[in-house]
Amino acid sequence: MFVAFHRHLLTILAAASLLGTASPAAIAANMSPWDEDVQSAARLIAARPRVESGGRVFRAGVEIKLKEGWKTYWRHPGDSGVPPALDFSKSQNVKAVTVLYPAPMRFPDGAGGNSIGYKGAVILPLHVVPQDAAKPVRLNLKLDYAVCEKLCVPAEANLELALTGADTANETAVSTAEARVPKHRAVGDNGTPAIRAIRREAGSGKPRVVVDVAAPAGAPVLLLAEGPTAQWALPLPEQVTGAPAGLQRFAFELDGLPPGENASGATLRLTAVSGDKAVEVAFRLD
Repeated sequence: MFVAFHRHLLTILAAASLLGTASPAAIAANMSPWDEDVQSAARLIAARPRVESGGRVFRAGVEIKLKEGWKTYWRHPGDSGVPPALDFSKSQNVKAVTVLYPAPMRFPDGAGGNSIGYKGAVILPLHVVPQDAAKPVRLNLKLDYAVCEKLCVPAEANLELALTGADTANETAVSTAEARVPKHRAVGDNGTPAIRAIRREAGSGKPRVVVDVAAPAGAPVLLLAEGPTAQWALPLPEQVTGAPAGLQRFAFELDGLPPGENASGATLRLTAVSGDKAVEVAFRLD
C-alpha cells in the first residue's frame, strides 16, 4: 500500500513541476484558467486517457465560450472567416496532437455569404500521443482564433495544462464533444445520415459536384465540402431538386481552387450533418 501511495504522490509532484506557475486549484480540477477577452474565453480541460492499438492516448479539449450573439469558426470557415490555429510546439512529452472538430452549423456572415462554425460554446477534443506513456504530458497551447458578431475580430489564448491520466470531472463534456465529431464512412453507406452517391458533371459554367445524402424523413441536412489542402476554398454546397425518393441532393461548382491546381485526381472531404449526427467521406475526383 505504501508503494502504491508513493507512486501516486510522485505522479502528482511530476504534474505540478510540469505546470510550473499554474495554480494548485487548476491542477486539482484538471483544467487551465480561462484566458479571457471582451467577446470570448478559452481554456484546456483534461479527460481520461485511452489505450488504443498504438498505446496510451491522453485526451483533452480546447473549450471556447462566446458572448451572446458571437460565433467562431470551423476548420473550414465558409465564405468568410478564419479557422482556428493551434500551436502545441512548446508542449512537453508530446509526440503528436490530433485536433477533432465537432459538427458545425452554417450561419450568415453579414456580407451576403455564409460561414461555418459554432455559437455559444464549443469543445474541440484533443487526442495526445506522448513520447513516454509512463510520464505526464504538459500541453502548452498558443491558440489563435476569430470571433464574429456583425464584424469579426481576432482572439488569442495562451494555455497550459498537465495531463496526468487521473479521473476528472470533464469526462462527460469531452466525450459529448467527441460524439459530435463526424464519423468516417464510405460513399454508399446505408446509415443515416449517409452520403449515398457523388458524381462530377458539366455545369453551366464550371464543372460541378452533385451529392445525394440520406437522412431521416423531414430532417434538415447540412453538407460541407473541403479540398485536399486548406488553400482550397470550395463553395458551400446548396440543395437542388431532382433527388431520388428518400434522398436530398446538393451541388457545388469546382471553384476556389489554388492557382495552377487541377481538380482531376484531387481527393475531396464531404461532411453531412443532420441533427446530432454527422458523417464524412473522402472522394477522389476523376
